[in-house]
Order: sequence, then C-alpha cells, then structure tokens
Amino acid sequence: MFSKVLIANRGEIALRVIRACKELGISTVGVYSEADEASLHVRFADENVCIGPAPSSESYLNVSRIISAAELTNAEALHPGYGFLAENADFADICKDCGIVFIGPSAEMIRQMGDKSYARESMRKAGLPIIPGSEGVLKDVKHALQMAEKIGYPVMIKAAAGGGGRGMRIAAGEENLQRGFEMASSEAQSAFGSADLYLEKFMENPRHVEFQILGDKYGTIVHLGERDCSIQRRHQKLVEESPSPAMTAELRKKMGHDAVKGAKSIGYQGAGTVEFLLDRNGRYYFMEMNTRIQVEHPVTEAVVNIDLIKEQIRLAAGEPMGYTQKDVVQRGHAIECRINAEDPDKSFRPSPGEITSFHVPGGPGIRVDTHAYANYVIPPHYDSLLAKLIAHGKDRAEARLRMERALEEFVVEGPKTTIPFHQRVVADSRFQAGDFDTSFVEEMNAGSEG
Repeated sequence: MFSKVLIANRGEIALRVIRACKELGISTVGVYSEADEASLHVRFADENVCIGPAPSSESYLNVSRIISAAELTNAEALHPGYGFLAENADFADICKDCGIVFIGPSAEMIRQMGDKSYARESMRKAGLPIIPGSEGVLKDVKHALQMAEKIGYPVMIKAAAGGGGRGMRIAAGEENLQRGFEMASSEAQSAFGSADLYLEKFMENPRHVEFQILGDKYGTIVHLGERDCSIQRRHQKLVEESPSPAMTAELRKKMGHDAVKGAKSIGYQGAGTVEFLLDRNGRYYFMEMNTRIQVEHPVTEAVVNIDLIKEQIRLAAGEPMGYTQKDVVQRGHAIECRINAEDPDKSFRPSPGEITSFHVPGGPGIRVDTHAYANYVIPPHYDSLLAKLIAHGKDRAEARLRMERALEEFVVEGPKTTIPFHQRVVADSRFQAGDFDTSFVEEMNAGSEG
C-alpha cells in the first residue's frame, strides 16, 4: 500500500479522497489555488502545496506544478478525482514517466475510451448493442449530411473527445445539421482541444443508465449494479439513484453482463462506468465509458456497501479484487441530489459569494459530501457544485421521503442554491412513481410555467 498520496483536485471530491486515504493509513497531500486557501480539503490534508493563482489553467490544470508538488512532498501516488486532469491521458503518461502511480486506468485506456468514436467501435466488436451512427470521425459537414441521410433524422452531433454535454447538438434536418456541425466543432475545439465529431441516431426521451465497474490487474472485473442518471439539464446530471426504477432482475443481469464483457474486451483496470441509453421497450445501447470515479458514486456505495475510493487506491496499489460478482449484493435504495450554487429561477445562473449560514441535514440514512461551511466564500472560478446530498432507505419510497426531509433541513443562506429545485423534483408525481426519462426536467419546468 502507498504511504503518501497527492490529491490533484479541489472541493468535495478532494475531501472525499482524503477521508478514504486516512482510513487506509495513508498520508495525504492537498494542492490548492490561491482562491481555495480556505477550503476544507486544505485544512484536513496532512500537507499542502499552493499550485498557483485562481484560474484553473494556472493551477488545477497546470501539470508541471502538480507534478512538482508530488515530487517535492515525495508522494508515491496521485489521485485525480473527477474533472480537471482525471481523463487526461498525457497527464497519466507524465505521472508514469516521473515514477508516480496514477490512481486510475492506464494512459492508453484513457486515450482509447476518451475517443468516443473509437470506444463505440470497440464495444461493437465486443458484441454490445450500439446506437446507429458514423463509423469513426466525420471528415466534414458533407460527410455528416451523408451519414444523417443514411441513418435518418433526428441525429446527434457529438465531440469525439467530449463529455459533460459540451460539443453536442441535435439536428432535425439538413439546415440544423449544417449549423450544428460548425457550432459543435468550434465548441469541441475550445473545450477539448480537438474539433473531431461523430454522428449517431438521436434517441428521443430514453433513460440514462450506467453500470459501475471495477477491474484489478489480474483480469477480475465486476460490476456494482446500475445508477439511473436520467434527470438532467442540458446533459448535466442533477439527480441520480441506485437501483434504477426501470430495472428488472433479468435486465440488470443482461446489462451488467454486457458492461463487464465490454470492460474485459479492453483489459480495463481500476474504477470505470459503462453508460447506456435505455428505451421504454427495454432495448439498450452503449453510449460511452468514463475512465474515472463519477460524481454520483455515493449512491452505489450506499447500496452495495463498498467504498469506491478505497477500492480505486487498493487496485492501483496492485491488490487483487478479493471478491466476485456473486459477492456483490444491492441492499435498499439510494438517491443523490447535487446541490449547486446556482439560481434555478434564473436559468441556473451561478451564484458565488459568502455563505452566511450553513446547516447540513442528518439522521438515519443521510450523508452529505461537502467542502463548504458557514462564512466560506464560494469562488466564481470553478464548477458550482456545493454539496452532494445522499439519502438511503430500505426501499425507494423510504429513500425519497428521507431525501424530502433532508432537503427541508438543508440550510444555505447567502448564495442561491438548487435546493428549491430538488424539492420540486422529489415531490413531483412522476418522480415518485419512478416514471421519468431524460426529458423530465424540461417537461417539469414547462408544466410549472404553464
């Protein structure tokens, strides 16, 4: 096991990794920008290194400063968290070259699965169902028009190196496609440094269901069940739960088997997520694979009682899995709400600033992952995620009621937050019935405006 790990991230995920390390007896190194000097991850890390000014390009995305911090503190391994450099293959390569263990899959694996068109082709060869689309990267807009004519409108233009809803456009016809192609290409270049795009058939109102997988260095791969991430806004997840209300035991077995089969076909190691789109007829299609820990990992931890961050660290240190698929048992139901510092009444506009009062909920089945506290000043430079509120119960009804109670208890004064929005979600009759898809938020907002 490692003796010291550097956490190359900030906020709640940095604090989450620090906690896991401490429970494994590992010393921690935190890194922070000048804007994050007062953040809780800085307070609770054993050592800290300031890596630059507030802009992420000069701090959390500055590879040389992060590597220097690791070398300065003699950290043996580095945990990237999510976002920032977590899926940067070049960064993983540099860590390896410097003798620092990157807690995640290999650079080659990150590179392959980060290329969405390559990932689709890999999974197709492994026998997973794939959404009809272009084979490889589109050459130009003419090529896109030809492919769209072949597979039929509507289509989705997607960044080959993308994620998080950026570099994506829906096109219902030729004019939409031509305009969307240019916009998606420009956005992809800006966000990911690559303008490459691919095309796939647009599925109307599916569910977004993903399977958490773990793989060790000895060929053992298991899945830890599914998460339903259908409640989204502009392809950004807002509420997640496990298990999915749409899942049957037979469908879970089939989808889970495919997720593991796909991961085994590429020799995957570490924690990852195989994401699918699921239609109302029970047909599902591979969408993409994420080669990092997900924001929503706590709902899986709650229902299978496995600490995913500890598992990441163990597996990166070369330890064997220690259990098989039969040992993984889902118990109860968990729901997570992402509490963002945003104003839901003003198109979710970011709301940075000082928190004047802060009270987190508690009681049976409630977990709060946060780096915030009273008088903490939310910086305007980063993602607006303030806290993750997780409710676990013996079944979905109990988990939902606990979430409803916890949202009432959660007090954040000063900046606007998405707590009122989440209260509307969990009180909605469709959500209560588990009858929703990726169009839920749009339809709920349309109903409230009407």
